[in-house]
Amino acid sequence: MDATFAREIWKVIEPLHAVTYFAEECRTANREAGLKGFWMGYFGSRAAPLGPVSAGTVEATFFGFHPARVRRAVPDAWAFASPDSIVRLRGAAAARALRRAFPGIGNVAVTVAPLLHEVVTAADGAGRPLFAANRDLPVPEDPVEALWQATTALREHRGDGHVALLTGEGLSGLEANVLASAVGVVPAERLQESRGWSPEEWAEAVDAFTRRGLMADGRATEKGRALKARIEQRTDELAASPYDVLDDPTAVYRSLFPAAKALADEIPYPNPIGVPRAG
Repeated sequence: MDATFAREIWKVIEPLHAVTYFAEECRTANREAGLKGFWMGYFGSRAAPLGPVSAGTVEATFFGFHPARVRRAVPDAWAFASPDSIVRLRGAAAARALRRAFPGIGNVAVTVAPLLHEVVTAADGAGRPLFAANRDLPVPEDPVEALWQATTALREHRGDGHVALLTGEGLSGLEANVLASAVGVVPAERLQESRGWSPEEWAEAVDAFTRRGLMADGRATEKGRALKARIEQRTDELAASPYDVLDDPTAVYRSLFPAAKALADEIPYPNPIGVPRAG
């Protein structure tokens, strides 16, 4: 499978996964589990497949968040709700959100969920902790929940590879955010606020990039854009190979596209995760 397909399938997989952050059903499920506030819900629910891990583990695997933001939520989250209980609640809540936002998702899930789980099984978990933890979860009996779980595992597979490439380029989590904003993926103020960096820390990173020739006047230079493009291209390449198990990958994309498009009202655009609107 080529890198172009990997990027296009990401654009329809990511919105299905992302209801877990933005849909009210999912926020309510986190509160009902006992998690306190949005960020404890976010870190707790996303990290739950890893078990009751430390703040340092979440900082390393999630990448890009200010350590203080993480440490206000983890490990305290595990005192309010066990990872096992969070895993059970998060998938069921995501399925409810998908059914509400796109009533036809059940028919899509019956066909597509087993195919995506084949892709998950075929993917290499080496060096991909968030992916491997999600892959090890039992496949839910509910087809819609199973579809959400497969999209979640595959987006974490892509994300783990992306983090490896960012660190391979010597970028910190803060610098990765600054670079993304500099090339216009997400406005700087949205990334700065959502990831918890202070204006002073952000400005220091911009100054460092300017000295390196990656930015000028607050925007990415040709050198900066080339660095970002290289990382994104390689991310797509690393994410592509598991889809080789599909006989008709384009049919899977076409099946997911209407659902991803319908979810536009559930996800803010632009958003901190950088996914564009489907289509």
